[in-house]
Amino acid sequence: MQQNKQAYIYAGMAIVFWSTIPTAFKTALAEAPVLTILTIASLVSAIILFVIVIITGKLSQLKATTPRDLRTSALLGLINPFAYYLILLRAYDLLPAQVAQPLNMIWPIVLVFLSVPLLGQKIPARSFISLFISFAGVYIIASQGTPFNPGKSDTLGVLLATGSSILWSLYFIMNVRDKRDQAVKLFVNFSIASLYLITATVITGTPLFSTGIKGILASAYTGVFEMGLTFYLWLRAMQLATTNDKIGNLVYLTPFLSLVFIHFIIDEPVYYTTIIGLVLIISGIIFQNRNRG
Repeated sequence: MQQNKQAYIYAGMAIVFWSTIPTAFKTALAEAPVLTILTIASLVSAIILFVIVIITGKLSQLKATTPRDLRTSALLGLINPFAYYLILLRAYDLLPAQVAQPLNMIWPIVLVFLSVPLLGQKIPARSFISLFISFAGVYIIASQGTPFNPGKSDTLGVLLATGSSILWSLYFIMNVRDKRDQAVKLFVNFSIASLYLITATVITGTPLFSTGIKGILASAYTGVFEMGLTFYLWLRAMQLATTNDKIGNLVYLTPFLSLVFIHFIIDEPVYYTTIIGLVLIISGIIFQNRNRG
């Protein structure tokens, strides 16, 4: 019982931290370019993950990294955080935070469809129903309060936010196949991705630390609470939980809690369509996972 209580505490902390990230994204984007934000966040995340590797006694596993592991991490790091967050941050740059975040949440359904060509799985009929329900939610959220007058949201932003779910699903499948310790492989992934990002800043002439202190702090915050520490808290929650299903379902609280931070910190008016659309997207995901396995 005590172990399960600890699992809920870890999960609750992770959900609170994740729910602040859309606000952090918009704060950083008001001060710095996308590439600068992601480079700082990736570097900070790599440092946090390295500390986790050390305090959890996984340093020997890190030292055992093989050339094949490095090649795998080079590909995974290219997908996430490099490509995935570049696309997602650009979506946040074009859309209100309350629109960008939930549009990215359709990835569990996208994952099912990608599992057909990549894992040879069959698509159950409910997946098509789930996809329809969730995309109805996407449409409603993108309307930004005017469901009968579509086109208010930036079209490119909507495509980027929803399209990023494809990259995340692809990363998820490849990450599951990689049997290394989670903290170890993520540290290597983020370290290599940081090299990609630093190279990109040099090639494009993007300033790294010449942005304002507010932008740097918001970017560093993202590295800690989106990619680094919060991952460890969530992993611990899943390890300690007696049933992962109940803990896993708590993550659906995140976008609703995010609306509180978005409204009171960056002063976005919350559209009623955002809440309705979120309910539809999450309903589609839950329906997809009903009686799974």
